[in-house]
Amino acid sequence: MRTPDKAIDVGSWMLEHGHRALLMVSGGRFPRKVLGMQPIELHTVGRKSGIQRSTMLTAPIFDEKRVVVVASKGRHTDHPDWYKNLAANPDVEVTINGDTTPMHARTASPEERAAMWPTIVATYKGYAGYQRNTDRDIPVVILEPRVSEV
Repeated sequence: MRTPDKAIDVGSWMLEHGHRALLMVSGGRFPRKVLGMQPIELHTVGRKSGIQRSTMLTAPIFDEKRVVVVASKGRHTDHPDWYKNLAANPDVEVTINGDTTPMHARTASPEERAAMWPTIVATYKGYAGYQRNTDRDIPVVILEPRVSEV
């Protein structure tokens, strides 16, 4: 039985705001890892409003060259708004441990996604269940540092 999208929306809101509250109360020191993943704050530009939006996410793949996030939204039938925003405006900023970096977002190709998916699921098994329980292909997003224009 599928969980109604409204219940997923409420759970997502609670996670988002709970994580923000922990960061605020701890002065940004906690949590350093969430379910074995790097917590990040993704800053996008709203595709309709043009207003900067921020969302707390976790990165199952994280290194000096890239940050990889999964646009799962639990088992929701639609992509998360942050994904729709970065698809429309791929120049984003990512805050990790208090440091903000300009980055460029792109959706992984089917081949890239297939290569990364085993690592993603090994890091957080929940992603496999999310994919099984939705009809949409859950996008994997690669965030890479923006190249400075000279």
